[in-house]
Amino acid sequence: MSKPQSRQLTPAEIQAFGAELDALRARIVADLGEPDARYIRKIRSTVRYSELAGRGLLMLGLFPPAWLAGAATLGVSKIIENMELGHNVIHGQYDWMNDPEFRSATYEWDNVCPSSAWRNTHNYVHHTFTNVIGKDDDIGYGVLRIFPEQKWHPANLLQPVYTLLMAVLFQWGVGIQDSKIDRVLRGELKLRDTIPDLKIYAKKARGQVLKDYVAFPLLAGPAALPVLTGNMAANLIRNLWAFAIIYCGHFTEDAEVFPESVLENETRAEWYLRQIKGSSNISGGPLFDILSGNLSHQIEHHLFPDLPGRRYAEIAVEVQALCARYGQHYNTGRFSKQFFGVLVRIFAQSLPTQAAAAKPAKQKPLPKAGQTKPAFAALDDLAELQARLEARLQRKRQTYADAGVRQPAPQAEALVA
Repeated sequence: MSKPQSRQLTPAEIQAFGAELDALRARIVADLGEPDARYIRKIRSTVRYSELAGRGLLMLGLFPPAWLAGAATLGVSKIIENMELGHNVIHGQYDWMNDPEFRSATYEWDNVCPSSAWRNTHNYVHHTFTNVIGKDDDIGYGVLRIFPEQKWHPANLLQPVYTLLMAVLFQWGVGIQDSKIDRVLRGELKLRDTIPDLKIYAKKARGQVLKDYVAFPLLAGPAALPVLTGNMAANLIRNLWAFAIIYCGHFTEDAEVFPESVLENETRAEWYLRQIKGSSNISGGPLFDILSGNLSHQIEHHLFPDLPGRRYAEIAVEVQALCARYGQHYNTGRFSKQFFGVLVRIFAQSLPTQAAAAKPAKQKPLPKAGQTKPAFAALDDLAELQARLEARLQRKRQTYADAGVRQPAPQAEALVA
């Protein structure tokens, strides 16, 4: 079966394509408000109550049905916290609320990966240099050969084994990624250069281990062992699910990679096209969207990573129609199809083949976050979003005053805005 191809666009078409996506983003930004705030607060409550229920059931874990229910419930709680709450909050999707609980700069999630490290490796590096070989460390996470454009090494023969280990220990892998330990192993950095980042990682990991594997088991008394094994099972459930969703979003059969040369004078519209070609969606219903952190709409997430994930389903309808009009392949499919494509890539690229196309350029030092503005932030800063919301709030205040109605409390005003 031939691989779907996207039509080559003219410079004018690329500009028009980008302008339509800019307009789509602007409409969603202007519409953010109370329903979005109510939604994320419901997600937070769901995480809290499901964690409480899961841990409570594990306290009764001497009875096998209670252990199974507790481990499953806690696992789902961790999935929702990491995928729909933590990941999206850390992206700044709810900074406009001005609620300290949902502030991207300070939110810390239930994961051994420090949120500060995730903001750098994921929010900045991955989302800015998506699928650019030599820039995006998420391509195989420095361990796997996923695309034929990557250079083959004899160690890749064992990558099916590495893949299984990465799936089981997924949170540990993404946690240590920011320390650049893979570059130490390749001889590109000295170990001493990674010590500061390793200390941050070790501190966060120590806290997670003490919580799940020491504190709660001790609190359980006679049920210490069921609680310990239940917490291990819950973390395993979360790791396997996160691994599958993230790999399906980036490494499917139709996903593309790019040489560093694409970054030269890359426009925002061209950045949009790269996000679409390098990302993959997974078809599913509303529950699947929540459990995947709405990364079932990975294309839309890569186009607009700082918009609330709950909006991606409605955005996807317009993005897919836009791609059809401009002759651009929109990569989507069932979970089974996309995951099978990922596994085929992993096994196929473990075998020795010559790197396809041009040899990827040698990795250069990445500019520090803040020195280069990510392309997805070029249109509207959060300051502009806040100004729009404040203007809407002022109009509502004037309406209350003209009607002689008592104005709502400040907390309610923030929600109405």
